[in-house]
Amino acid sequence: MPDTDTSTRTARILHGMDEIQADCWNRCANPGGTVPYDPFVSHEFLSALEESGSATGRTGWQPFHLCLEEKGHEKQGLKTDDVLLGVMPMYVKGHSQGEYVFDYAWADAWHRAGQNYYPKLQASIPFTPATGRRLLVPEPDPETERLLLGAAMQVSEQIDVSSLHITFMPESQWQLAGSLGYLKRMDQQYHWHNPGYGSFEEFLAELSSKKRKNLRRERRDALASGIEVEWVTGADLTEAHWDAFYRFYMDTGNRKWGSPYLTRQFFSLIGERLADQTLLVLCRRADRYIAGALNFIGGDTLFGRNWGCIEHHPFLHFEVCYYQAIDFAIERGLKKVEAGAQGSHKVARGYLPSATYSAHWISDSGFRDAVRRFLEDERRYVAEDIDYTETHSPFKSTVDLGRIRSGA
Repeated sequence: MPDTDTSTRTARILHGMDEIQADCWNRCANPGGTVPYDPFVSHEFLSALEESGSATGRTGWQPFHLCLEEKGHEKQGLKTDDVLLGVMPMYVKGHSQGEYVFDYAWADAWHRAGQNYYPKLQASIPFTPATGRRLLVPEPDPETERLLLGAAMQVSEQIDVSSLHITFMPESQWQLAGSLGYLKRMDQQYHWHNPGYGSFEEFLAELSSKKRKNLRRERRDALASGIEVEWVTGADLTEAHWDAFYRFYMDTGNRKWGSPYLTRQFFSLIGERLADQTLLVLCRRADRYIAGALNFIGGDTLFGRNWGCIEHHPFLHFEVCYYQAIDFAIERGLKKVEAGAQGSHKVARGYLPSATYSAHWISDSGFRDAVRRFLEDERRYVAEDIDYTETHSPFKSTVDLGRIRSGA
């Protein structure tokens, strides 16, 4: 497709992460400063998805990444190179799988009206329901973010897709998208917050007596069969660890989805490129690994991603995915644990409801109005549910949940 020209700025499409140098992308994705490191928007993570065959046109995730550039100009008689102003990870989708913001009902309504919902554009991290910047600029700049949003709409119109979906955005970028006419959707997840606990026991001390006893019992029972837990990260990660975890991943994936998303090569590439940002929590019993969880370490957040097991033990999933994550976050001084999508059962284990945000551009005006009305009702329901759930948190009534959330 032709580049989209906005005065001295040009939007162009990358059909793979191999079309841009890693340091150029990462200067936008993880610029440092006040922006916490996000492993999922890094060139290393996104290129691993593509090179491993996990996110490709064959799997319905055709890379279509948006780059916004300032054209080269004359300076002291010399033509300077184009300047990369911002990027957006984006994909042409032929289905709605692996997104975690569900639009199946929209697709069905569109098809019943005699139109094609697919292909659509998806600005997200494949198979990753974790909140993070989607408008990637070298430093916080609403004007450049606005230009990226505008360019994304122009691209959507040019290639004649039904819609564009930007999912798991931070609230500030969501609000900005809404001001430009994107439809605003809200959902919720459950996150654990660390106001500066020195130990798991300090965290437990802020829970009600009944909840505190339940958590201690679950932790004790989870490991009652002689199970030992290991944290493996950095240079300690080996192919043997990935072989073990992949068995767990395939077992769970085959039962839940029918066809797991990630290939074995993906995990090897992650081990090569993001070892220091990777945490495997592995469980060993009778000299063999029986379960494990994959986590990624951000600048201030631990992101829980995948879990699997080949033996069933009561409460082991809670221990490995939730309690071990809390232990690690406390030890590393991380402010938050995002343990994945859905799961209201996390509330009883100290995780609080948190809003998640997505923005949607829809080409057809009539369908857009219908979706807008639906989303207005949905946002109201989600906000009410978050308020209700928080009033039934496991924390003592004397605990200030605002302090917990703020990390103060």
